[in-house]
Amino acid sequence: MKNGTDHALKYVTNNHFYVEVDGTIAASFSECSGLSAQIKKEVYFEGGVNEQQRIRLGHAEFADVTLKRGLTDDVGFWTWASQVFTKGKSRQNVNLLVFNQAGEIMQSWTLIGAIPVAWKIPALQANGNAVVIEELILAYEGLRVGKDSGGGLSQGASRDRKGYFASS
Repeated sequence: MKNGTDHALKYVTNNHFYVEVDGTIAASFSECSGLSAQIKKEVYFEGGVNEQQRIRLGHAEFADVTLKRGLTDDVGFWTWASQVFTKGKSRQNVNLLVFNQAGEIMQSWTLIGAIPVAWKIPALQANGNAVVIEELILAYEGLRVGKDSGGGLSQGASRDRKGYFASS
């Protein structure tokens, strides 16, 4: 199939993805869910115009992202989450990277100013034999999409004078 610019479309599969924090691949997760953005809208009607509605756009809202993986002896994410719990800060830009079979980055999403808001493991059972699944839930301030690592954002991006991370 070809798109309007006469290039063959390459579809991205969802089974080869990694999480990059501070310029290095931090972990391989078995599941990533919740990545979404929505712009709030207000619908109103003008008097005498019965066949149309008017839409006023508001601000963007970003849903929390849930990352799941089998629990390992690497405590890096717990360390990051515990810094937030004890010190109340530790925002970082986090890249979600999807690779093709050849190991090339097909798509990347940068969670701007991401911060852990929850970490959990399921109940431990003495008579069970299932893999323990660790969950890390991230809230973030903005989203950037690209085809390279970081969605086009430079690593180590810092906040401006108003306290915002650069979005471009």
